[in-house]
Amino acid sequence: MGSYTFFYGEGLSYFSKDPAACKNCHIMNPQFDSWQKASHHTVATCVDCHLPHDFLGKFYAKAENGYLHSKGFTFQDFPEPIFIRESGKKILQDNCLFCHGDLVHGMSNAIIPEMETLSCIHCHRSVGHGEPVGMGKYEPVPPNLLADTP
Repeated sequence: MGSYTFFYGEGLSYFSKDPAACKNCHIMNPQFDSWQKASHHTVATCVDCHLPHDFLGKFYAKAENGYLHSKGFTFQDFPEPIFIRESGKKILQDNCLFCHGDLVHGMSNAIIPEMETLSCIHCHRSVGHGEPVGMGKYEPVPPNLLADTP
């Protein structure tokens, strides 16, 4: 039964970097479609942004996500629309800095006092998936961060 489930669920595809594997489940179609229209689609795949770059971290995150996704789809207890969990936000932030760290290294909480709690996706939310229409929990940028900083 486990072998059939692995085959039916296209289990081998999850070992690849192919973004099409992420949309094996129909619930990921909006994310896949929006990624194809977003600015990073030519330089980053799903795993480049959503998984750690080190082997152990990547293996752990894939195992955790695989378990949660399997459980969610088996018992139909996943949130809809789906949204990124806190652990995923941390990985995403680390990966933003992995690629763009040289560009933003001068930013600090001295420039923007709220920087400790501010993540890249607060201001650059549409980079990976385009505009967040119908794609999960939306966390607006606080109005005081939209004003020009001295």
